[in-house]
Amino acid sequence: MARKATRATASPKRPKRAAAKGGRTKPAVKPVVTKTGETGRRPRVRDARPKIERAALELFVNIGVDAATTREIAENAQVSEGALYRHYKGKDELALALFMETHNRLSVMLAEALGGAGTLDEKVHAAVTAYCALADEDFLLFSFHLVSLHKYLPYDRRREDDPVSITERIIAGLMDAGVIAKGDPALKAAMALGVVMQAGQNKIYNRLPGPLSRHAPALARAVLAVLKS
Repeated sequence: MARKATRATASPKRPKRAAAKGGRTKPAVKPVVTKTGETGRRPRVRDARPKIERAALELFVNIGVDAATTREIAENAQVSEGALYRHYKGKDELALALFMETHNRLSVMLAEALGGAGTLDEKVHAAVTAYCALADEDFLLFSFHLVSLHKYLPYDRRREDDPVSITERIIAGLMDAGVIAKGDPALKAAMALGVVMQAGQNKIYNRLPGPLSRHAPALARAVLAVLKS
């Protein structure tokens, strides 16, 4: 009885290595692996934007916008530098966006508190209380806004709904209605805003203890004294 011919199985071919200059072959390049088992490229992080903004705020407040670099911001946020550029053109756009976030919220807050119903005393107490609450909600963001006014306020062109213009307009209305004495609305607004802004600045430099809201009643009385003077 004839035996069946056995089919020889071919041994698997080894992958050819690319030839290098001089006829030598290069070994296949292996990806660099970190201690955590990841490849050298940093993986994309979900919700990177809040991490970038928080890391930027810490650097901006501690060392300043000019001294901070996008590389440092990305490292502190534990994201790639490319992730930062996917959300912002650079650190200057990022800094301005963070500044305007608080600036625009202040506009809305003042318009609601000072433009609502109630006596002058009630409106001022409501506005000062809201200002202090905003500061305590995120003091790092509030601090950046306060210490950066000189740098970024020129970018905010005078408009009807910026915090200073709102305050000036409301004070002018109070003067016209005879609620407070006639005077220069711009000067009165600067003096009134200076009361709360200086208190906030002193807190930044640890010269005012506790949350700013603790001092809201005293600050409101000081603002009223300015307006009624």
